[in-house]
Amino acid sequence: MIPELRRQFNEGFTPERYAALLRLAEERCGTRVEYRIAETPVFLPLPLLEQMASAGAELTRSLLGNPACIAAARKAIPAGFDVAGKTAHPNFLTADFALVRTPEGELTPRLVEIQAFPSVYGYQDVLSESYRDAFGLPDGLGSFLGGLDEAGYWALMARTVLGGHDPENVVLTELDPMNQKTLPDFKVTSKRLGIPVVDIRSLEAVGNKLHYRGASGGLVPIHRIYNRAIADELMARKVRLPFDLTHPWEVEWAGHPNWYFLISKFSIPWLSRPSLSDPRGSHPVVPPAVFLDEFLEGSGREQLEAAGVALPADVGPDTVYGELLLKPLFSFAGRGIQFDPTQAQLEAIPPARRSGYLLQQKMRFEHTIETPWGMTQAEIRILYLWPDGGSLTPALSLVRLGRGKMMGVDHNRDQEWVGASAAFFPEN
Repeated sequence: MIPELRRQFNEGFTPERYAALLRLAEERCGTRVEYRIAETPVFLPLPLLEQMASAGAELTRSLLGNPACIAAARKAIPAGFDVAGKTAHPNFLTADFALVRTPEGELTPRLVEIQAFPSVYGYQDVLSESYRDAFGLPDGLGSFLGGLDEAGYWALMARTVLGGHDPENVVLTELDPMNQKTLPDFKVTSKRLGIPVVDIRSLEAVGNKLHYRGASGGLVPIHRIYNRAIADELMARKVRLPFDLTHPWEVEWAGHPNWYFLISKFSIPWLSRPSLSDPRGSHPVVPPAVFLDEFLEGSGREQLEAAGVALPADVGPDTVYGELLLKPLFSFAGRGIQFDPTQAQLEAIPPARRSGYLLQQKMRFEHTIETPWGMTQAEIRILYLWPDGGSLTPALSLVRLGRGKMMGVDHNRDQEWVGASAAFFPEN
């Protein structure tokens, strides 16, 4: 992306420096890192990152300003997961972008996904600084967004997660956290903010309050929960929690669970409708998308064709939609995505479940990163923080490098110069 910085990095790369990167990341996290860490960071122009950050914020505000969209999304919350006390806005937001080439030859971002759920805010800061130190990156390269530096970033994290409460009364909850790949992030967050990491299955209810067991074994009241337990994992594993999620407990949520459903892949068909963001057309970063039930039973096909998506004229069971992706609305880490779905595969989904899927125009990631293993593509995630009573702030970026159909680190195994990465930009 920035040829001079790319050339300097590639020429100075050594396996020993990469080994130092891995060692630094694990030492600073205090645990083994199971993710594959890419051999290289990426170097991006700040205006490109700011373009993505601005687009994600604009789309979020559009969704929050559309009562019909929020009401429809709320109806899609599964039974037992509609949690009381929904906040006015999400505390955490991520927006993933691909870099694609326009017909005019320009490189531009396209929205892959938007999700109101925490990401690896702690781990990503450690990874960025580990790249900086292991490879001796040039001075004058920034990584934080929104005018933040490291101190400001962690101050905003503390404000967002703690909400003014004593760290002893704030917990990071996850399902079996010690065995999650995201454990490095939990460890960093716990150390920096002083909060305990607790298995959500171990919370105990006393009266109308939730508690956890402290180091001495006694019950400690919980005033605020930094929730990292993913709803679809709870459902997939049929976890029975010892407390009713829907009960109006006397507790605050840092990242209220309902926002996982209210701003998600469910939002993309709404964002692609002209009436939402601009009566003249959808936001230019949003790919055309419709719900599966609209495609099979309504006007969804016509909407996609009107947006310029090429669809087969003749339709039969073996018809392949090579320009479309089939995605479940509520899934994490790319689970359940189907490339090149056939008409038979679409129709095999029971009618009652079709509203839980979307069909989205396939994006062709531009290979922009020059590596010894060939040109590589990048997916760039903007991490936002939105504290109670504060402003939506782009804070940091996260990058995934890959050369396959899917960009998640689990989909690029047994390759080199791919995986989790970080973005740097010239500050001047």
